[in-house]
Amino acid sequence: MSLPRSRSVVVTGASTGIGRATVAALVAKGMHVWPTVRREADADGLRDEFGAAVTPLLADLTDDAAVAAAGKKVCAAGPLHGLVNNAGAALTGPLEHLPLDVLRRQLDINLVGQLAVTQAMLPALRVARGRGERARIVMIGSVGGRIASPMIGPYHAAKFGLAGLSGSLRAELAPWGIGVVLLEPGSIATPIWDRALRSADEVFAAMPPEAQRYEKQVRAARADAERTAARGIPPARVAEVVVRSLTRRNPAPRRMIGRDAQLVGVLTRLLPHRAIFRLTAAR
Repeated sequence: MSLPRSRSVVVTGASTGIGRATVAALVAKGMHVWPTVRREADADGLRDEFGAAVTPLLADLTDDAAVAAAGKKVCAAGPLHGLVNNAGAALTGPLEHLPLDVLRRQLDINLVGQLAVTQAMLPALRVARGRGERARIVMIGSVGGRIASPMIGPYHAAKFGLAGLSGSLRAELAPWGIGVVLLEPGSIATPIWDRALRSADEVFAAMPPEAQRYEKQVRAARADAERTAARGIPPARVAEVVVRSLTRRNPAPRRMIGRDAQLVGVLTRLLPHRAIFRLTAAR
């Protein structure tokens, strides 16, 4: 396979939302993008829109063999200058009755899968560094990795875990100059929340009758998700920060995006845990 002429970046979860906006922003900067998607139809859509500037990869992050194959394809093409770990899902439900396979799937998608992709792409990132070029990993976390609310415990567990994973990875890769940046958006208008609502209905319907005691909290979480989908900032805003995190000489290692995220950052720094609990506890 011939090497791409420009700097190349892998972007996971590129079919919609932040991932798709990031692909567009990187292509506009003249970069070659390897977007990962799960369906051939999404790959075709990316090719139609961006042409030779993209080389789509079919890979489900929970499929170890598919992730390894994608990594081999990227590594065979030469140096990789950036990896944007964006793919994710939001699985919800009261933890008392949550099926454990739902929690495992959430962690597989939003946490374990991020490391699997990183492991697969690191050899190509090292090639870029070996040539004296920039190589950087951007993790798309969430303000939900700083503060936890009812009914989306699986999502919070994964995002809190991603913050720890990113910190350790940053420390471990420091000797080789491979930077790791964690971005923590607040409310973003993406399809993830529509999918989360559909998933919540399915999970809640399969729970025992005792789970009905959480119905009020489920309704409140649904209303909050609908507000998030309606008032969130556009994914392109996050994509702009992703591009800066990949291209600036010394970007902040951890950055919140959006006014609501910045407010949460202030509250979690200034307020004691007891006060934060009062703000987030179900009524």
